[in-house]
Amino acid sequence: MKPKFNNKVCVVTGAASGIGRELAICLAEQGAKLAISDVNIEGLAETAEMLKALNANVHSRFLDVADSASIYAYPDQVLAAFGRIDQLYNNAGISGGGRSIAETSDAVIDRVMNINLNGVLHMSRAFLPHLTAHPGSVLVNMSSLNGFLAQPNIAIYCLTKFAVRGLTEAMRADAMMNGQDTQIVVVHPGGVKTNIANQRRNEMSDEPPEVRRQAEAMVKIYQEKFLTYPARDAALDILRGVAKGKSRIIITPKAKQLDLLVRFLPSSYIPQVVQSLKKIRKSIKRSA
Repeated sequence: MKPKFNNKVCVVTGAASGIGRELAICLAEQGAKLAISDVNIEGLAETAEMLKALNANVHSRFLDVADSASIYAYPDQVLAAFGRIDQLYNNAGISGGGRSIAETSDAVIDRVMNINLNGVLHMSRAFLPHLTAHPGSVLVNMSSLNGFLAQPNIAIYCLTKFAVRGLTEAMRADAMMNGQDTQIVVVHPGGVKTNIANQRRNEMSDEPPEVRRQAEAMVKIYQEKFLTYPARDAALDILRGVAKGKSRIIITPKAKQLDLLVRFLPSSYIPQVVQSLKKIRKSIKRSA
């Protein structure tokens, strides 16, 4: 893998924890220079110290990907630090929602859209001119298992992740049409062990006690049974896929199985998903 990343300037958003942190660490181990960002200043500082312990050249800064003005100012800051930009990993994202589309507030819709979709869109627009200036550059956008599989009560999250998939594929088509060799990749992680479930707890703080109780129980089940794939393994899967020239990377064996389910049963997979989630809810109510 090393020739693909050695001495490359790699920009990673959402680097304070989870897949973003592990991507930065794995890239540093491959000899990359890192420009890392997040809204979590403490977590970002921890990541920066981990990278420095690997003797990596690091540029670290607060960046809210919901703030488009900050995004468009960011490439110049990275250029000032390193003189070039070779790879971009649009990893920052949140869960959001947890209710049906009719019950989801405007504030939640705007926040999830601004971070998960508009953040990826504006980061890509801001950095693409600098990436396409260098042959062999890479742009990686983080979608999700829910970028090809819908689930109840996360409609806005699904909307953003389906849209990230479409945006990435369209950008790849643009690059091919324009004769640019930038590798443009969409990643669909499945049940990776990250902080996104804990973020869900924080997002429910203003909900009624009964809603919070059910949400806590659901998060606990997801963490114990589904969100089990190590974030470092996910990061390595991404980098191996990039090194092999892949344009679509699906992470975890379960996500790969579900991808096949959706492909072969596009009209009937949703009843199966809903039935499985109903069983989980029933088990929660019985244990309450």
